[in-house]
Amino acid sequence: MPAVHTVLGLETSCDETAAAVVRLAEGDAVSVLSSIVGSQVARHAPFGGVVPEIAARAHVESIDAIAAAALSEAGLGYGDLTGVAATAGPGLVGGVMVGLSFGKAVALARGLPLVAVNHLEGHAVSARLAADIAYPFLLLLVSGGHCQLLTVEGVGRCRRLGSTIDDAAGEAFDKIAKSLGLPYPGGPALEALAVNGEAGAFPLPRMLLGRKDCDFSFSGLKTAAARVAEGLTSEGERRNLAAAVQAAIADQLCERTARAMGLHARDAGAQGLRFVVAGGVAANRHVRARLEATADAHGYGFFAPPLAYCTDNAAMIALAGAERLAAGLSDPLDAPARPRWPLDAFAAAAQPTHKAGRKGAKA
Repeated sequence: MPAVHTVLGLETSCDETAAAVVRLAEGDAVSVLSSIVGSQVARHAPFGGVVPEIAARAHVESIDAIAAAALSEAGLGYGDLTGVAATAGPGLVGGVMVGLSFGKAVALARGLPLVAVNHLEGHAVSARLAADIAYPFLLLLVSGGHCQLLTVEGVGRCRRLGSTIDDAAGEAFDKIAKSLGLPYPGGPALEALAVNGEAGAFPLPRMLLGRKDCDFSFSGLKTAAARVAEGLTSEGERRNLAAAVQAAIADQLCERTARAMGLHARDAGAQGLRFVVAGGVAANRHVRARLEATADAHGYGFFAPPLAYCTDNAAMIALAGAERLAAGLSDPLDAPARPRWPLDAFAAAAQPTHKAGRKGAKA
């Protein structure tokens, strides 16, 4: 395998059509040569959330131009690539198929190795786009669709310590924002509303606190906040509720993370005390500050991706692909698109947080 990997990454798992070119050199030096994200927010805003059919059609319409823009910004052509990486799941399968099919076409036409990337693995390595973070590390993956604590031991080696048993934190942010009449996307709008709000004004539940595991639950908080929102009569009350929701979510994330830190430290030792938070919710400044304080209190180094790489992007997919290529790993052209794809397949099968459906365990 070449010592330098220059990889085109493609991300279409939800409502962003993204392409990026990342170079991984010897010594794990990472260079993001380009990162283009085409947002679909305007298409989905009238519906208050992502409509899968609209998202898939939008990916089809824009993937070719987005990939061309990424190569142009990098100053490269397809002949300069050493591989192509595309999200193969989990996600909205119609969208996943678009990016993966495009990646397969590039790999076939140019004779390049294909890497079918787990979207969650992309988030797992996203902080490595801007910092030299050695394995192993403890990861809190917190986004609209996922909330998990994992020990990341290396390329493709993740061990789940805890997961949500119902809703993800990002989903709670978005649904409660909708209850408050805030526009889509709800998470950033709720964060803005919470500024100058009094978090103690409304006593919202903190689910599962004190339990001897690392699992999360946000369904009860979502229901309680929605009921409170129905009776609000002033802008000040809306600000207070937004601040209370933000604080309740941060409390649960920090409490479960602290427990996971103890478990991780026992196995990793003093040299492995690195904590990474990734995913869209990592862009929330209040949550990020609370988690950084938790890491500091437990002797962990704190790492988070730059804000541009917290939400879905293709640079993280390209890096995950490059790391796999460096390890001698690639995938055949018949690699499937997968709506469900756990990072820790053993834990998902042995201790599922959701009952398995036709396509297997959800998380």
